Amino acid sequence: MKHGKRYLESVKVYDRQKLYDPAEGLETVLATAKAKFDETVEAHIRLGVDPRHADQQVRGAVVLPNGTGKTVRVLVFAKGDKAKEALDAGADFVGDDDLVKKIQTENWFGFDVCVATPDMMGTVGRIGRVLGPKGLMPNPKSGTVTFDIAKAIADIKAGKVEYRVDKTAIVHVPIGKVSFGVEKLNENLSTLMDAIIKAKPAAAKGTYIKSLVIATTMGPGVKFNGLKF
Repeated sequence: MKHGKRYLESVKVYDRQKLYDPAEGLETVLATAKAKFDETVEAHIRLGVDPRHADQQVRGAVVLPNGTGKTVRVLVFAKGDKAKEALDAGADFVGDDDLVKKIQTENWFGFDVCVATPDMMGTVGRIGRVLGPKGLMPNPKSGTVTFDIAKAIADIKAGKVEYRVDKTAIVHVPIGKVSFGVEKLNENLSTLMDAIIKAKPAAAKGTYIKSLVIATTMGPGVKFNGLKF
């Protein structure tokens, strides 16, 4: 793969073979950020699980103490009093059949997170095939299928992120922006790692956190010592 000038400059500021402790590692990650915009910082965690087995799935959600630095647009499927509750709580889009039709006919996805009350899941299920592949399908495990709409919206707006192991046994999660600085990023990373460690399946054997790599949007991956969490 051919890399650009900024990427090649970033690679020079750290040891690609070293396993960094969190604070030093995050300082190094920030030093590799050469883009002219406020890059997102992402954690990529390889787990010692076999995602092909249902009893080794790792999935959940956690509220990062310092948020993600991103403005999140929330769509809520609800009706009646719950629709009003959603609007009062700050949802960006609220509806039921009208939103399903808009997504179906216009291929519209102008939102980042989808929440639904349990009684609306039959309706939402009609567009499950398009929401699912985009990671937008409401799910009880991530707290996006609930009657407590106000709390769900508040958590999402405050910096709630979902984590889910992919088919290669890796979890990819944003932990903030370069502008956050080391301290805030470290707090977010620690909170995320605590949640993932607590979510360890009973069926998982051997080393659970196999590797942890942190990278900015345009920067190279910096290896962290996953045993420090």
